[in-house]
Formats: sequence, C-alpha cells, structure tokens
Amino acid sequence: MATSTDVLSWTNKDPRESQLFNSWGVVYRFSTVVGPTGQSVTTLWRSVRTNKEDRVAKLEWASNGGLGRAVIGKNAVPMADLVRLDGFPVGHICNGARVFYGPDGLQYRWRPSPPSLDILLEDGGGNVVALFRPTRPTRYQIGDVYGELHFYRNVGAATIMHPPIMDTVTVTAMLYRFCQAFGL
Repeated sequence: MATSTDVLSWTNKDPRESQLFNSWGVVYRFSTVVGPTGQSVTTLWRSVRTNKEDRVAKLEWASNGGLGRAVIGKNAVPMADLVRLDGFPVGHICNGARVFYGPDGLQYRWRPSPPSLDILLEDGGGNVVALFRPTRPTRYQIGDVYGELHFYRNVGAATIMHPPIMDTVTVTAMLYRFCQAFGL
C-alpha cells in the first residue's frame, strides 16, 4: 500500500507548465519557455532540498509543437520512443497503451484501466508500479490540481522511487497526458 508521500498532486491542465507536490512541498516542476527561434523547450526540475533544484530532463518540442527530442540525464531520445503506441491488437485490454524503456533497460507500459479514468504503469512483469489519476480541479495554494501521480514503492523490483526511474516515469506520464490532450 502506498504511503501519503508516494502520491504527488499535479497542477495545471497543461502538463508542460505544472508542478507535482506532496506534503513536503514541490517535488517536480515542469517549466516551458519559447526561444528566439520559436522552439518550445520544457525543463523538468526536481527539488533536492529547500530552494535547490536539479534539472533532470529537457524536452525540445518539434517546430510544429509536436513530439521532438527528450534529454533525460545524459541520454537523448526521440519523445516518440517514450510514448510509443503498444503493438497489441485492437480490442485487446491494452488498446491505447504506450510503452517505453526505463533507465534500467526494462519495458514499462502506461495503459488505461477501464471503467476508471486511471492510467496504470506496469513493469515488464505486469505489476502496477505507478498510476496517474485525473481528478476534478481542486484549488491548492500551489495551484489548481488536475490529477495525482501515485508511486507504489514496494511492487515489482521496488525501484520506482529511485531518481532515474522516478524521473523517467514523471516525464513519460507528462508525455502521455500531452498525447491524450492533443490526440497524438
């Protein structure tokens, strides 16, 4: 069972300009800027202590506003590789799922969980290690919350809370939300 610190409230309807926080404070922050050439770049910051953040990812959007390139840590990959449509046949329970490979080299799958609105993250063994739950907009001091990102620390290989994997999960959750919002 997840503890309260394993649930991050996610602000803003547009995930590219949002914050994820818990009772400790802001854990992650997505910040998007448009450069002089018109290219949008979203940076993911992770709080390491009060008033100190580390950049963990940079998302360089395509000139048309679509998926471009992601730099997570020292690894650069096409964003499309982080939200690749799963190859399951239409009608299969995983229809609409998106897969990616984590920094541990293992495949993970974001998939809808009908009839709920939850989007589950499964590891290669089919264990649910995280989920995104859309919520009715709720006002907090930090901002309006539109969803929750849940991490299950003791499931599967129990590595979901380790920064390289947790960072990648956060980026892929944001990209999944982006793809849903814009029909990509």
